[in-house]
Amino acid sequence: MQQKITLKLLPADAANNETIKLKISQHLGTSLNAISGFQFMKKSLDARGSQVFVMLSLIVFINEPFLTPTPTSFDFKEIKNATKTTIIIGAGPAGLFAALKLIELGIKPIILERGKDVKSRRRDLAALNKTGIINPESNYCFGEGGAGTYSDGKLYTRSNKRGNINRILALFVKFGAPENILYDAHPHIGTNKLPQIITAMREFIIQSGGIVLFEKKVIDFVIKDNKIEKILTADGAEYFAQNYILATGHSARDIFELLHKKKILIEPKPFALGVRVEHPQQLIDKIQYHCDSRGEFLPPAAYSLVDQVNNRGVFSFCMCPGGIIAPASTNHEELVVNGWSPSKRNNPFANSGMVVQVNAEDAIKYTKPLGVDANHPLLFMYFQQLIEQKAFNAGGGNFVAPAQRLVDFSTNKFSNNLPANSYLPGLKSVELLHVLPDFVTTSLMSAFKLFGKKMKGYYTNDAIVVGTESRTSSPVRIPRDQNDFTHPQINNLHPCGEGAGFAGGIVSAAMDGERIAEAIALKS
Repeated sequence: MQQKITLKLLPADAANNETIKLKISQHLGTSLNAISGFQFMKKSLDARGSQVFVMLSLIVFINEPFLTPTPTSFDFKEIKNATKTTIIIGAGPAGLFAALKLIELGIKPIILERGKDVKSRRRDLAALNKTGIINPESNYCFGEGGAGTYSDGKLYTRSNKRGNINRILALFVKFGAPENILYDAHPHIGTNKLPQIITAMREFIIQSGGIVLFEKKVIDFVIKDNKIEKILTADGAEYFAQNYILATGHSARDIFELLHKKKILIEPKPFALGVRVEHPQQLIDKIQYHCDSRGEFLPPAAYSLVDQVNNRGVFSFCMCPGGIIAPASTNHEELVVNGWSPSKRNNPFANSGMVVQVNAEDAIKYTKPLGVDANHPLLFMYFQQLIEQKAFNAGGGNFVAPAQRLVDFSTNKFSNNLPANSYLPGLKSVELLHVLPDFVTTSLMSAFKLFGKKMKGYYTNDAIVVGTESRTSSPVRIPRDQNDFTHPQINNLHPCGEGAGFAGGIVSAAMDGERIAEAIALKS
C-alpha cells in the first residue's frame, strides 16, 4: 500500500532518513518493518513561530516493495538530417529549452548566441570584477545560459499556467541538477553548478544534430513578404530557416533598437527600479529563525517583502541568501547590480533587490530631453539607460557602485563609512537621492521603515543600499499572437522569453521556449 502523508519535523529530524522513517511509523501507528521506504513530494520550512519546523510531504510504501521514482522520460529524436529548421537567437533558458523541445518534435534547432560559452564567459566576468573591464558581448547578462547561469539559478516560479514546471525541473535533473529541486519548495541550483548543466545541454543538442554557435551577434533581419528571409550576424555571415525564435533576454537593447528602426512593432513595457540591499546573513537568520544561531540543519534564511507606498508597489526581488552582489552591466559607463548565490549559499551576506514600480509618467520626466512620449516603444529602455549612466558616474568609474547605509539612506544622511560587503569592484559612499529618481527614493525610504516593523532588526545601519537594480524585467514587449505565438507583422518571427516581455525567470522562460517550439511544430 502507498499512502501520502505530511510530517512536521524539527530540522535535525528532517535531515536524517532513519529518523524520518521512525516518525512515519509513529504518525501511521505501524511498525518500522512495515515501512519499506518513502519518496519526497514537497519540502518547505515553517518559520512562523519561535521554533522552526520542516514540512515534508511524502509517499510512504507500506507492506510492499519500495520503488524508486522513475525518471521523467523524454522522446528526443535524431535530427541531423531533419529538413525543418528553426533559428533561435539567444542561448538563455528560453532558447535552450526551445531547442530541446524542437529536437523532441523532429525539428533542427540552430542557436546563435552573441556571447561566449560558459567557460570562456567566466574569464570575462573575472576581468569585470577585478579590473572594471567589461566585454559588451560576454558578461553577467550575455553568453551561454543567459543571465541565470552566473546569477544564481533560482527555479521558483508562480507561472504554473504557462507550462509544465515539473517537466522543466526534470530536464534540469537529466542534465545534472540535484534531485532535490524536484521537491524543494524554493528550488535553487547555484552559480557554481549551473555552468556544467548548461554545458551538458549544449553538448546534447549538438549530439542530437542541432547547431550551437557562439559570438554570433545578430545585426539585421532581411524581410520579404512579411517573413524573415535571412538574418545577418556581425561577422558577415547569413543564416536561413523556416522559423525564427527571438530569445535575446531583457538586456538586448540593440535588438530592440533594430526592431524599432525596421518599423517592426514593439511596445513600451513598465518595469521596476531600485537598489540592492545587503545585510549580514547572520542578522537575517536571527530575524527569520528567532534564534541567535541558525544551526547546521537550517539553510541560510531568506525573506520576501512587499508593501504599498503612495499607491506604488515596493517589493523585494531575487533575494540571495549567502550571496554576492555583482556588476550586471552590459555596456561601458552604465552601472546595474544584481545578486547571486552558490549552491551552498555559504557567503556571509544576504542581498536582495528592493524595487519600486515605474509608470510612463515617471519615465517621461527623465526622458523629456530625448523627445519621447508615453507611446514611444523605447521609453522605458531610455529611462533605464539614463539611470544606469547616472549610477556609473556617481560611483566614479570602473563599476564602483554608489552606496549608503540603510538607515542613513532613509533619513537623508551621508554615510561616513561603509561596512564590509560582497561587492568586488568596490563601493563609494554617495547620497543615493542624487542618483535615483525622487519617486524611487521616497518610496524606498518609507518602505524600509515599514519592512523594519515586519522584520525586527531589518532596519539597521549594518545594512547597505547599493545602486542600481534596474534590470528586473524587459523595458519592452514584443507582441505576438496568442495562438501561434508569431509576431503580428512577421509571420515566421516568434518573440520569446524575458526579452519579449513574456517571462520572468529561468523556469518561466524555459516554459515559454517550449510553448514556442510546440507552436512552430504545429504550423510547420
